Amino acid sequence: MNIILWITAGLLALVALAGGITKTFVPLDKLAQHDGAAWTRGANPAFVRTLGILEILAAIGLILPAVLDIAPVMVPVTAACWIALMIGAMITHGRLGQAKLVLVNVVYLALATFIVVGRFGTTPFTA
Repeated sequence: MNIILWITAGLLALVALAGGITKTFVPLDKLAQHDGAAWTRGANPAFVRTLGILEILAAIGLILPAVLDIAPVMVPVTAACWIALMIGAMITHGRLGQAKLVLVNVVYLALATFIVVGRFGTTPFTA
């Protein structure tokens, strides 16, 4: 179970990193042209960049605390925060009628829930 949780956290960290880098470094007008980022067309640029930075921090928080064995409890805490982020993303994409993206967010939410339950419950990081 530990290995599956590590793999899940790694996959979710890659998703968070890719989304974070995109939102942080891709010019907003170019980002807004993508269907999945249609929500950015009316969004404040600072808000989009902030979300990007939070996603990069989530990628770090899903892996680094456990790897360094410094506050590994931050891994499931980060995953719980990711759940909140995905709920917001599902609402946003739902309002835009993007059912496929809502389903993608449901998958990410399920992965994060698996990490939360696994690391707080069945397979915590212990010495």
